[in-house]
Amino acid sequence: MAKKGDKRKIIGLVSEESGERIYYTSKNSTNTQAKLSLKKYSPKLRKHVLFTETKKSLGRNEVKPKK
Repeated sequence: MAKKGDKRKIIGLVSEESGERIYYTSKNSTNTQAKLSLKKYSPKLRKHVLFTETKKSLGRNEVKPKK
């Protein structure tokens, strides 16, 4: 269970080539402000590709504009 005042945030990693989000990790946002980029295995493409950071709740909890 997360402690109160925890600086680590859950992020999703999206493939640059296929656009799928299959990896999740956490990072300390105070120490690393830049976007995280990791080379990971994509089972869909069957090779290692670059995965970049996005929000975990991408597309689900976005704020709707007021009318």
